[in-house]
Amino acid sequence: MYLTAYDKVSAAQLCEQIGERLKQARLNRNITQEYIAQSIGISRRTVINAEKGQVTLENLVAMLQVLGLARQLDAFLPPQPVSPVQLARLQGSKRQRASGSGTLKEEISSVMEDSPW
Repeated sequence: MYLTAYDKVSAAQLCEQIGERLKQARLNRNITQEYIAQSIGISRRTVINAEKGQVTLENLVAMLQVLGLARQLDAFLPPQPVSPVQLARLQGSKRQRASGSGTLKEEISSVMEDSPW
């Protein structure tokens, strides 16, 4: 497996980098921390912490929406297809045909016996 620069740093360092990018995106759009906070119903302190890399996923997504960057989430984490192995397992649990247990046949027979015809 090929290691990238992202594989060689800690998760905390990556979070800090994301926070810095979030801050730069906000500054590039000339949007204040207060505006973002009011737009999504959080405190300005939460925005400050997010720009330091300390943010919940929900708040990060909300901030990206305010900044018009939510579409970047597909580049960040593209939709994952179901692997062939998982697909086979899922299909194995689906019924493919009737079992023919005879319970319905027995019910029909009892109804037919009680019928005057």
